[in-house]
Amino acid sequence: MVGKIETHHDLRVYQKAFQAAMQVFDLTKAFPREETYSLSDQIRRSSRSVCANLTEAWRKRRYEAAFTAKLSDAESEAAETQVWLEFAVEGGYIRPEDSASLCKSYDEILTTIVGMINHPETWVLGYRDKMRTQGEKL
Repeated sequence: MVGKIETHHDLRVYQKAFQAAMQVFDLTKAFPREETYSLSDQIRRSSRSVCANLTEAWRKRRYEAAFTAKLSDAESEAAETQVWLEFAVEGGYIRPEDSASLCKSYDEILTTIVGMINHPETWVLGYRDKMRTQGEKL
């Protein structure tokens, strides 16, 4: 996205996470029936949760602690998705190259999320004003 970010949909990290979650969904359609309420459900849930937590973080960017907490949740869910992908490969449900491609996407997503956590001043509303005011109180 070039230009102003107005909603969570404009965030590249959200777009990447959404695409990855849809790829996970498509891959899990071929999982055996006995995995419906275990591996299929877990990997779908964690991949979708990355997007949901990014959305919540975006809406909570008035408060640095809430913003970074939601990003931390998104980070955990992305890493969890990578673990489920490993199980899917070991179980013979997906090809290693499909897992590798998705894991690479999740590595990129994780890198961006960690960058957002480490630099909340770029994202949190009123951050600079708040820091300026706190500096005046000291």
